[in-house]
Amino acid sequence: MSTGFFKVPKAKNEIVKSYRPGSPERKEVIETYQKMISSVTEVPMYINGKDVKSKSKKNINPPHDHKTLVGEYYLAEPEHIDAAIDSALAAKENWENMSWENRSAIFLKAAELIAGPYRSKINAATMIGQSKTVHQAEIDSACELIDFLRFNVEYVTQIYSNQPESDSDAWNRVEYRPLEGFVYAVTPFNFTAIAGNLPTCMAMLGNVVLWKPSSTQIYSAKIIIDVLKEAGLPDGVINAVYGNAALITDKALSRKEFSGLHFTGSTSVFNSFWKTIGENISNYNTYPKIVGETGGKDFILAHKSANPKQVSTAITRGAFEFQGQKCSAASRGYISNSLWSEVKKYLEDDLKSISMGSPENLENFVTSVIDEKSFDKISSYIENAKSSKDAEIIIGGNYDKSKGYFIEPTVILTKDPNYVTMREEIFGPVMTIYVFADSKFDEILSIVDKTSEYALTGAILANDRYVVEKATNALKNSAGNFYINDKPTGAVVGKQPFGGARGSGTNDKAGSMLNLLRWVSPRLIKETFVTPTDYRYPFLDKEK
Repeated sequence: MSTGFFKVPKAKNEIVKSYRPGSPERKEVIETYQKMISSVTEVPMYINGKDVKSKSKKNINPPHDHKTLVGEYYLAEPEHIDAAIDSALAAKENWENMSWENRSAIFLKAAELIAGPYRSKINAATMIGQSKTVHQAEIDSACELIDFLRFNVEYVTQIYSNQPESDSDAWNRVEYRPLEGFVYAVTPFNFTAIAGNLPTCMAMLGNVVLWKPSSTQIYSAKIIIDVLKEAGLPDGVINAVYGNAALITDKALSRKEFSGLHFTGSTSVFNSFWKTIGENISNYNTYPKIVGETGGKDFILAHKSANPKQVSTAITRGAFEFQGQKCSAASRGYISNSLWSEVKKYLEDDLKSISMGSPENLENFVTSVIDEKSFDKISSYIENAKSSKDAEIIIGGNYDKSKGYFIEPTVILTKDPNYVTMREEIFGPVMTIYVFADSKFDEILSIVDKTSEYALTGAILANDRYVVEKATNALKNSAGNFYINDKPTGAVVGKQPFGGARGSGTNDKAGSMLNLLRWVSPRLIKETFVTPTDYRYPFLDKEK
């Protein structure tokens, strides 16, 4: 067998296509969208490299057109979950013993398949199943997923090449072994890239995976599975099951071979997982690794020295792209009083110009929220604001679910910095503003830090550099990703590693080597060249 110290292609961020009128990518994605939405796709489970069906299935309906049927997915029964875990464990020995360069080649191929022949398909699936605009789909399901695959392969090589010092007495080397047993990936609806990244980044390092996508992301999850099949992923390495989340999780966390959880979702669900793992801790073969990226109540703080137009743009993009359904989306704003009148005017102008509707119409900036449960939750916050003495709706506030789950971009102005929509995660197109006196900036820093249980993203807009430094230091524990003069969304793989602490997760930074290090179990090997034959040390010699 030939050997060498192999180098992988240098990872580069995928270029975001514009989808301008007349562009070939615009024409292709519209044609693909129309073809997909006019047919019904069957989505079986994926177990041991085979499509698996059960007796029960559920419909897939676009959130922006919930009376249209675009697909059906099959629900896992207990025996399917057991089969998925058993097939992963059966595949483990061959997979972890495959050379790293051959494992890596599979995921590099997957990246290029998405960049090329699957691009319009995975984007259209994300537009249909998750109601993303073409731009939001492009930066997510195409570019970010491609970036995750390319950069993670590069990070794997950097991890493997990180070796201790050796000398003439001994050769010291570290093996970065996969975890024992299997790992469990639980992924959210809002990012196709996260759904693809969580299982694949663990598999790259030789781990075998049970994957449970969100029920509202299964339509685009199928495209990820199709890509991995074509890329040559061996049977049993990643197994996807759908359905009852509690059933799947209980099955996974009860197995003695369970060795790791990679999770993105709500804080309450992550807390329940952690509790169950703790209760089962004596049952496991090894202490499981637990990684979670959870909720957010992300802020924009505008100092009196900020540019009002930049502030309004940061709010419009940060709060209302993808209907605020990003864990990083801006949802609470603190605006200095001397700026507010201009910021409000620009914000009103921006939101008047926004159109809302189906993502098939590429002129729409806003589409629908993900499902009826989310619609009802978000609209209840809006209704609460309409009747509150501490808040008023100054922009938007309308909603309608007769055809799709549409909620207008809504701006609430509050007199109370601890008003409910300043504290609680809404996960929708609702932004709450608190206007503070210019002289109270130091006080507002403390309020920003203490108002929320979360610490995911936040932004300071200011042209005064002393203020920027003061805010950066005062809010160091308030956001795992902190932005200066920008919106608090849009982290790019390889450039802005993503994750937060407090109630926002374990801060293991997806899009960096830090996250991948959680999925290995290092073994140090010391090889001594000349082995001692006498136990005695010089200090034992008798005095002369």
